[in-house]
Amino acid sequence: MKKLAQLILCSFVLMLSGAVGVLAQDGQTLHDKLSRAIAAASQGQLQVVSIRETPMVGLLEVRLNTGEVLFSDRSGEFIVSGDLFRASDAGLFNLSAENRKANIAELIASVPEEEMIIYRPDQVNGTITVFTDADCTFCRKLHGDMDAILALGIEVRYLAYPRGGAASAVFPKMISVWCSEDRKRALDQAKNGQNVPNRECSSPVLKHYQLGNQVGISGTPAIVMKDGTVVPGYLDVDRLSGLVLGQ
Repeated sequence: MKKLAQLILCSFVLMLSGAVGVLAQDGQTLHDKLSRAIAAASQGQLQVVSIRETPMVGLLEVRLNTGEVLFSDRSGEFIVSGDLFRASDAGLFNLSAENRKANIAELIASVPEEEMIIYRPDQVNGTITVFTDADCTFCRKLHGDMDAILALGIEVRYLAYPRGGAASAVFPKMISVWCSEDRKRALDQAKNGQNVPNRECSSPVLKHYQLGNQVGISGTPAIVMKDGTVVPGYLDVDRLSGLVLGQ
């Protein structure tokens, strides 16, 4: 989706000089102006979710429904794609990267716990959220470390991410897991390569998959820290402990 937005941005910039002038005459707000132009350039695939101030005077952050961010001047005549940095004697600080982390943390926090499969220790010292696939090798390896992870007081909250989406072979299995009366038992079985009885229900699996795409997940497992940092791939228990607990 990121490549799509980049391609669309190029066409958007080319058409902007003609389109924005007309829109400005209609007396529309900046949100309406950018929404119409971006929707037209992307054939309706991209929408403006929010516009807010940045630390740079006159520069506004335009957040899209994909989770990506563009920047605009106050007139909506110029659009910039890229990261915003703050310069200081100590070097450059990536403000955009920090904003992305905060946005991811908000998105994850908005998911109700009842939609997740949660492995909770007796005493919670830290929490990770993991986008998982029932069949992927390293997802199973991470799941195999569950006892050691829980022993450290790290709570593991699973979200579904069937690679390939609804068209993938694993999608029905993920549906069956999330529709099981005992989700943890069903997930344990799936992770161990055992058959899970076919079940159907109104599950959040596709919703989780779309959230993962919005967050920028491209593979599994994808571990999301409490602050919104996304760590792709498998981490052994020692490295995981160091990141989550600072040990």
